[in-house]
Amino acid sequence: MDNEKKSMIKDALILFAITLVAGLLLGFVHDVTKEPIRQQKAKAKAEACKNVFADADSFEAVVSEDGPAAYFVAGQDSNVDIDEVMRALDGSGQLLGYVITVTDHEGYGGDIQFSMGVRLDGTLNGISLLSIKETAGLGMKAGDVLVPQFADKKVESFTYTKSGSTSDSEIDVISGATITSNAVVNGVNGGLLFFRSELAGTEGGAVNE
Repeated sequence: MDNEKKSMIKDALILFAITLVAGLLLGFVHDVTKEPIRQQKAKAKAEACKNVFADADSFEAVVSEDGPAAYFVAGQDSNVDIDEVMRALDGSGQLLGYVITVTDHEGYGGDIQFSMGVRLDGTLNGISLLSIKETAGLGMKAGDVLVPQFADKKVESFTYTKSGSTSDSEIDVISGATITSNAVVNGVNGGLLFFRSELAGTEGGAVNE
């Protein structure tokens, strides 16, 4: 019996040692990779901003006490989150417009996140997809089919059509991927509504002041 107890204690100590070492290794790996991951995210954000506001020289975050997403979910559409708002500035620091990061929760494969650049007069420069997990060959065509259609449009909102667009406010759907098309269009409309409600006319002021 004593030998059995000693064996159990030994096994427990070995298991504890393995767990401890594994934990230390995971912590080390996390510390080593944390900064490169942060830098990669910052690079992706900067590229997305430039994609939708090419003539801006710099971007700075708009800060809100409650956060823009909190306002938008509570007051407008629970399917659309406004994740972040950046001011787009020229070389002299003058405000050109905003880069708004939007997440729509209606995608066929889950959330669809993108950035959109909106000038002070409400013109949409375009959108840049950040995260999308739609069906290969269908919804994943959003970057090629949907994104170009939003460039340089000044409308209050968009609708999608299956019969061919006849105006700036109409977006041709991806064939076989109406859900994806609807999600992107709704997300863009949410961003435009947020711009008109919270940003237009503030000349760079914080959201919800």
